[in-house]
Amino acid sequence: MTLTARSNPVSNCPLTATWAAVGGKWKLTILYWLAEQPRHFAALRRQLDEVSEGISPKVLTQQLRELIADGLLVRTRSGAVPAPVIYSLTEYGTSVLPMLELVRRWGKAHLQRTRGTAEPTLSCLASR
Repeated sequence: MTLTARSNPVSNCPLTATWAAVGGKWKLTILYWLAEQPRHFAALRRQLDEVSEGISPKVLTQQLRELIADGLLVRTRSGAVPAPVIYSLTEYGTSVLPMLELVRRWGKAHLQRTRGTAEPTLSCLASR
């Protein structure tokens, strides 16, 4: 199977190129958790289920494939088949982390401003 990166809907636009690579409901959260440590598929899914309403295996697989196609993640077998695979950030994938931190901080401030809460509701945002 050949993995293809999502196309940029607006030619030569850096904002839409960024959104094509990391936009959507799950990608930034996936990158966030994999920045902490590489994870097996099931461990990543459990982590996402703990901080949200959950993600289906199909959607998680799709998001992981897109992140791999964009060169942000690598999928490594942890042994002989049918051993689980481990997903981790590539060196290029770590280049997203400063932006991810800025988005996290902005989101935390936005939640506090719009909801009047002291802390965000997702535990993944409160820990850093």
